Amino acid sequence: MKNFKKFKSKSGQYRFNLVAKNGEIILTSEGYTSKRNRNVGINSVRKNSQIEERYTRLTAKDGSHYFNLTATNGQIIGTSEMYSTEAAMENGILSVRKNA
Repeated sequence: MKNFKKFKSKSGQYRFNLVAKNGEIILTSEGYTSKRNRNVGINSVRKNSQIEERYTRLTAKDGSHYFNLTATNGQIIGTSEMYSTEAAMENGILSVRKNA
């Protein structure tokens, strides 16, 4: 779990970032009410990141590309950074699979 950086947000929610070996944040979690639930979320990312159907590819209003990683129940468990191209977004997905 060394690639998962845990923290508490200013709003008091427990969160984590999935970080690539180069230090870049590649996925940011939703907020959790407890450390325990955050750890469940990390395990969910580890499991679901390996399943293609769990990635929802999206385009922002400004044309940037990003993706959400969802759990089996459809709940979003993480959101990527914004990418300038679809190819860069696909590389981001590959990085999540590799680093989770």
